[in-house]
Amino acid sequence: MTEETAGIGHNSGEEQDVGGVSGKRLKAYLDRIERLTEEKQGMADDIKDIYAEAKATGFDVKTMRKLVRLRKMDAEKRREEEELLALYQAAIGLD
Repeated sequence: MTEETAGIGHNSGEEQDVGGVSGKRLKAYLDRIERLTEEKQGMADDIKDIYAEAKATGFDVKTMRKLVRLRKMDAEKRREEEELLALYQAAIGLD
């Protein structure tokens, strides 16, 4: 086994440069991704709690989610979507 292949496939705990890949740099990227993924899950849990709280006080969560989505859109995109929805509703007689 060469120095370059030692530890491949094992959890040796040591980052190595293998085949032009910097083990240390790769591990740093993976650590950052994992940390942000955990933070993202924590935020998703917080958002879920807020929706549950709003629901408990009588708000319709489905409508709130739609409002959040609409507020993220720019005004022109939102207007186009609303016009298209109205057009489709009229086309199927859902006035």
